[in-house]
Amino acid sequence: MAGATAKPAKRGIRRIVTTREGGVSAPPYDSFNLGDHVGDDPEAVAANRARLARATGLPDERVVWMEQIHSTTVTVVDGPQQRPVLATDALVTAQPNLALAVLTADCVPLLLGDEEAGVIAAVHAGRVGARNGIVVETLRVMAGLGAQPGRITALLGPAASGNFYEVPPEMARDVEGHLPGSLCRTEAGTVGLDLRAGISRQLAGAGIRSIAVDPRCTIADEKLFSHRRGAPTGRLASVIWREDG
Repeated sequence: MAGATAKPAKRGIRRIVTTREGGVSAPPYDSFNLGDHVGDDPEAVAANRARLARATGLPDERVVWMEQIHSTTVTVVDGPQQRPVLATDALVTAQPNLALAVLTADCVPLLLGDEEAGVIAAVHAGRVGARNGIVVETLRVMAGLGAQPGRITALLGPAASGNFYEVPPEMARDVEGHLPGSLCRTEAGTVGLDLRAGISRQLAGAGIRSIAVDPRCTIADEKLFSHRRGAPTGRLASVIWREDG
């Protein structure tokens, strides 16, 4: 499918990360915008989401979206939702053939899965949520459903990289104090944040050994949406589901 890449396994945990290509949205949301809160034509967003659902091989209603608010709220879902799950920044499920989606345009999308336990999660780990502990809270909720850190595999999707994510020094020091490993220098020599580095260290500290990082930077790569590079803009989707039969 144009605009997405998928793990090739036919069973078990599947993941998709979209790009901005291959959809029907008009500029400045061109073209595969999956965000329904950025001012795009709702019909275009619906068409793009239907195309994404087809890529998963699941019905539209079995892709679960969320109203992301940069919180540390984690919600367990047991089946299809008629509308986005309100006021949450992570979704967890133990249900097969139920896809969990996270929207980003610079923040870190984190997809977690314990295949043996059948537990998966999609996390919106922006600067505020990552700093305040959304990742740790998600792991706690997953453990409550039987997941174990040593079995969890993690994928950190495209996000603003430390090379270009410039922030005020005070902000960087604050994030570093809560999420060690995040503080960095940008290509311009200014103070920056590498949230994926901090989250990776946090995951490793929690006992997760299988951590993959998509190296693409949303700010630098024009095939990806970036709020920092050019707002208003669309949103990428990172999706995880567990195939069962």
